[in-house]
Parts: sequence; C-alpha cells; structure tokens
Amino acid sequence: MKDTYIHPVVKVMLREWHRLHHNAALLFVTFIGPGLAFVLIALIFSANVPHDLPVGIVDRDHSTFSRQIARMINASSIAKIHCDCNSLDEARQSMENGSIDAIIYIPEGFENDIFRSVPPRVAVYINNANVLKGGLLNSGIRKVMSSFSAGIKLQVKMKSGLTQEQAMNRIMPVQLRQKILFNPYTSYSYYLTAALLGIFLITFVLLGTIYSIGDELYHGTGPQWLRAGDKKFLLSLMGKILPYTLIYFCWSIVLNYILFYQLGMPLHGKFLLILLSELLLILSYQSMAIAFVGFTSNMRLSLSLGSAYAMLALTYSGLTFPVAGMSTFSQAFARIFPFTYWIKILISQSLRGEPVHHVIIPILFLLIFIGFGLLFVPRFQHVLMKRNRWGKI
Repeated sequence: MKDTYIHPVVKVMLREWHRLHHNAALLFVTFIGPGLAFVLIALIFSANVPHDLPVGIVDRDHSTFSRQIARMINASSIAKIHCDCNSLDEARQSMENGSIDAIIYIPEGFENDIFRSVPPRVAVYINNANVLKGGLLNSGIRKVMSSFSAGIKLQVKMKSGLTQEQAMNRIMPVQLRQKILFNPYTSYSYYLTAALLGIFLITFVLLGTIYSIGDELYHGTGPQWLRAGDKKFLLSLMGKILPYTLIYFCWSIVLNYILFYQLGMPLHGKFLLILLSELLLILSYQSMAIAFVGFTSNMRLSLSLGSAYAMLALTYSGLTFPVAGMSTFSQAFARIFPFTYWIKILISQSLRGEPVHHVIIPILFLLIFIGFGLLFVPRFQHVLMKRNRWGKI
C-alpha cells in the first residue's frame, strides 16, 4: 500500500505545531501573551471617554455664585470636585501627592465684583504632567467658566429690558458652530486603544517569529527542520512561518472585534481593506524578523533589536505627536516602521471612510517591507547551513 503523500510545507507545519505545544515560550508569544495583553487593554479603556477627573476647589468667597461654579464643575462630564480645600497650600499638597489634577481658586469678593460690574478673576492651576489629561481638564473647565460668564451677562442684559434672544445676540454676535469630524467624543478607543492593541500584536509577531526560527539554530535542530521540508529551504521556511501567520491573523480579528464591537469604534470604510492591511502588517514583521536573524546571526541580539524596533513604532507613528511637527530626521525615521502605514490605513477606513485609492500607497509600503525582509533569506539560509548551533544565551 502506497504511503500518502504529504506536501513538504504541510509536514513542516505539522512539525511546528508539535513544537508549539511542547515549548512554553512559543505558547506564551502566540497564545497566552496576546490574550493577556488584549484583555488588559480592553479592560483599561472600556470606559472609552475619561470622566470625573479629580479637581480641588479653594472657595474664599462662599457666595451663591461661587457655589454655582462648583455645581457646574460637578455637572460636567470631565471633572468632579474631589476636595474643598481651605487654602492654596492645602490644595497644592493634594496635587503633589496625586489626589487631584487641577485647582480652582475663587478669591474673596468674587460675587461683589460681579454686582459692581468689575471683572472677577478665577485662577485655575492644572497639573499638565500628563499632557492629554491636562488638556482635557483645561478644555472642560474653560467651557464651564465660559458658560457661567455667559449666564451672568445674559441675566444683566435681560434685566435691562432685552429679550433672551436679543441678549444672546449682544453677548455672542458671532456664534461658532464647532463640528468635530472624527472622534467627536474624545474616545480613547478611537486612537490610543487601537494603537496599543496594534503595538502588542506586532511585538508578539516579531519576537515570536525571531524565537521560532532562532530556536532551531540555538538547539541545532536545523537539519531536522530541513528534512521535514524535503531539504527545500524555501518550502521549509514557508511551513515554519505559516502557522504563526494564521495564529496572529486570528488575533488581528480579535483586535477588530474589541475595537469595533466591544468599544464601539466607528467603521465608515471597507473592513476588508483593514483585514488585508493587518495580514500585510503581520507578514511585514515576520519578514523583518528574518532580516534581524539573518543580519545578526544571534538570537539574543535579534530579540533585543526586535523589542526596540517594535516599541519605537508607537513613538513615531504620529498618534501622540504629529509626524508633520517632527524634525526632518524624525519624519524620515518614522517611515521605517510598517506600523506607521498600518495605522494610517486603519484610521482612513474606520474613522474617515476615505476612498479606496487613499490606502494604495500605505499598502505598497507594507509590500516593500515584506520584500525587504525576504532579501535576507539567502543570508539566513547560509547561517542555517553553516552553523549547527549558536552559543549559549
């Protein structure tokens, strides 16, 4: 009876699946690590929009108007009065120990100044160590104070005999109608959660691929690997990489589920383009893993370089600091990460709903990264054939 023919790629895949089940490190970088990371990020940012940030108030006037300001602060979604301090020194100590993020100081005579038509001054001190949180507090408190001032002016104008509409036209002769086109709710899931989930994904893809091929070299099992692939190197490499491609692509589907279904990120474009970009992203970082191992011939050094390469992608992606505002060198440096192009595609097709042709260039760059990594395949083959074992880590 003839033996059933099994394609070399399938044989290597079956061998890799067996190795995966008996290697704790591979299990962690393929299943346990991504699962824990995704659950953690989803739980941290499940609220989507930051709210009730702690604020301290120093009310030296104790008047009807000063208490109205405190009520309006509490009624806002972004801030909540956490402590009513007796002095600025007490409030400053609370800010220094992290209990509050902003201080509102209402001086004595605040209400009397309003009645005497003397512009009163309210001081606001904001801890801007966290730029995003400080910016949200600054914007929220300013809106409250603007609403309070407009209310006072409206009452004064109406007491002079004007109707409410006439008074509003006097107070705001030019009215600004602000419409935020993308991320109108200042939701973390619209950009930060997506970026962090993506960074975790590419980190595990890069490190997992480096470890899976480097482990063969380290333990001297390269000949067995090649025999499973009928001594055809490209087929052996394909069978080695493909199982992890499928596993990480499944994790990218979980990523999309968290973003679009659990956290409610809008999807105005083509979902298939997002899936395609994520597949290319995974292949890009797997190709870069081959490049790292082929270039260094050292698993420990490759893992170190891979970690740095994956983490720097978030810094230079342009999400927290725009690429256009970076120096010329930094703008060029931002383009050496596949993640930069994937995040553009994600935002283009999720938030903006841009036409398909807008994602052609980012997709081409992802293909270039795949091709660049494949240039190191001959070097990696040389290392595999000439060195049966690496030095101890």
